[in-house]
Amino acid sequence: MAEVRQIQVTFDCADPKKVALFWCEVLGYVVPPPPPGFDSWDAFEQTLPPGQHGSVFACVDPHGVGPRLFFQRVPEGKVVKNRVHLDVRVGTGLVGAERLAALEAECARLIPLGATRFELLEADGVNESCLVMQDIEGNEFCLD
Repeated sequence: MAEVRQIQVTFDCADPKKVALFWCEVLGYVVPPPPPGFDSWDAFEQTLPPGQHGSVFACVDPHGVGPRLFFQRVPEGKVVKNRVHLDVRVGTGLVGAERLAALEAECARLIPLGATRFELLEADGVNESCLVMQDIEGNEFCLD
């Protein structure tokens, strides 16, 4: 069996660059360098057919640990809950009030970036608390 070495998480969205830059802020990711021979992504994009301008964007973990995030423009809007979502691990190892405080602090940081608070799922004896959020296009993610 082949060994998986890397994964990429792909988001369908209306505005790839806007959503990618949101996730850069959330995760501390960066925009990768443009392809060889181009001094910027804008210069590279000018070589594409006009209908493809703004159709894709990506961001990467500057330390090379986390997956690459890829954003692609699609014509349809989001209709139902995501089947796959990201968990942003801000409360790892914390429990009770200390965990809730960490989740709330991160929520407060993300709302000015365009995130929306959706639902607090409180600890139930099996699972610790997590906070369901939405990104700038309504895609769910959890502060965990």
